[in-house]
Amino acid sequence: MSKRIVVDPITRIEGHLRIEAQMEGNRIAAAYSSGTSVRGIEIILKGRDPRDAWAFAQRICGVCTLVHGMASIRAVEDALKYPIPPNAQLIRNLMIAAQYVHDHVMHFYHLHALDWVDVVSALNADQAATSALQQSISKHPLSSPGYFADVKAQLKRFVESGQIGIFANGYWGHPGYKLPAEANLMAVAHYFEALKWQREIAKLHAIFGGKNPHPNFVVGGVPCPIDLNSDSAINAEKLQKVLGIIQMAREFVDNVYLPDTLAIASFYKDWGTRGEGLGNFMTYGDFPADGMNPATNLVPAGVILNRDLSVIHPLDLRQPNQVEEFVAHSWYDYAGGKDKGLHPWDGETALNYTGPKPPYEQLDVEGGYSWIKAPRWNGHAVEVGPLARVLTLYASGHAQTKELVGKALSTLQLPVEALYSTLGRVAARTLETKVIADAMQGWYDSLVANIRAGDSKTFNETLWDPSTWPKQARGVGFMEAPRGGLGHWIVIENGKIANYQAVVPSTWNAGPRDPKGQPGAYEAALQHNHTMENPDQPLEILRTVHSFDPCLACAVHVMDPDGQQRVQVMVN
Repeated sequence: MSKRIVVDPITRIEGHLRIEAQMEGNRIAAAYSSGTSVRGIEIILKGRDPRDAWAFAQRICGVCTLVHGMASIRAVEDALKYPIPPNAQLIRNLMIAAQYVHDHVMHFYHLHALDWVDVVSALNADQAATSALQQSISKHPLSSPGYFADVKAQLKRFVESGQIGIFANGYWGHPGYKLPAEANLMAVAHYFEALKWQREIAKLHAIFGGKNPHPNFVVGGVPCPIDLNSDSAINAEKLQKVLGIIQMAREFVDNVYLPDTLAIASFYKDWGTRGEGLGNFMTYGDFPADGMNPATNLVPAGVILNRDLSVIHPLDLRQPNQVEEFVAHSWYDYAGGKDKGLHPWDGETALNYTGPKPPYEQLDVEGGYSWIKAPRWNGHAVEVGPLARVLTLYASGHAQTKELVGKALSTLQLPVEALYSTLGRVAARTLETKVIADAMQGWYDSLVANIRAGDSKTFNETLWDPSTWPKQARGVGFMEAPRGGLGHWIVIENGKIANYQAVVPSTWNAGPRDPKGQPGAYEAALQHNHTMENPDQPLEILRTVHSFDPCLACAVHVMDPDGQQRVQVMVN
């Protein structure tokens, strides 16, 4: 009888995810992704004022703190044909971009790097050799032997105290770890540096949105007035702080994040052939220079099928056949039957748990096995996220992306096919961070130029009054969140929300099989060239799943009958 490896929950993610891997010998033959918590925000939003929707929708996630608020206000603006001032668009671009840079760096160092970096091994590093390594890959100022000696001493104190926090349950010593001790020490040092760095980056959201996490938004623009002579508005001092944050972000990306990614990847080139799966990629498009005109997007919209970069298929999120959600293997019901697909405007959120009674050893994967729906584009399962964006930019001829991809592949001596992999996902996240961090300077310069020219408008009040709205309206608010294409679909009737559906990036990537048996992106990736060295330490599963940066849901815990959080790695 073949073994079933169960990892529940997958840690170092947002939300609650269970992975079951059916083994044939030491190879993963089939994988099943199960979201184990219910979101339910769509139900809460029905009957509410559309102008308030962002404040509720933003609480879908506690990590990507602004993206659901952004998608929500864009949905309302799309439904009401509500234009926003150019300054508001520039500020929104800066806020979204800051989320990217913050989120991607945090993911790499604090969530994903531990799949590649053996923290305990760093204690064996020579600090002088670590210093030489650091100086050979970048101009990062924190690179002296004394600095790395201090980091090593700090780590030693953690280990000896037995209070090593997130480092406590790592698979240290697993044969899958390939980095020399000095590279491990350098990465641990940057882990600590990133903790301090991220506090400063988050201040951009507080400057424009009043607070972080969950900054404030407003339908029709942004809630921050511009007045260079007012302490309570965006003034010259605050603009200078924003410029300093942008410069600091770019310096860290250039001198730490990008060099570290290439240095670590050079020891794991074999992962350039593992973990692709679907070969289909989709982007919604984002960072418009002119309102929501898709022709001005930095990231273009479109779909790539079967690795064919010569064709970018057009995307229309309003067409019923282009975006459909299926629940054949989910714990929901549809009035028209579980095998039917629904466009989000017609979407239903009818909970119907049919899974085994906890505690259980295995899911019934022939029936429903997840609280995540299975979205499809024209019937295709697709992957969203950094790799999809980089491939779309590359295929559309974006000069900086083509240059960065070319340099990365040349440095690693890998073919372009290595992009379609677990390692490709990791690299794409880093490369797009460089693209977006650099773009922030241009948006900032445009904002300052507008202000100098006398344009300080950040809010359009013309359609704020519900008496100006049509009795019925439908809209879709979409954006490229750090983890991929995010869409909010809203139906407004008589000034209230009649229906609301959010299809999030991890719905596309973490969803279960559809009625045709097509796996989702996680499932397909785990079935692609994955062997396990030690089933009791499923490091290979974590590497590929974490390469997507899962974000399932917030504030729900899976508990056992004794009231303890359920954490298990089982081999049956």
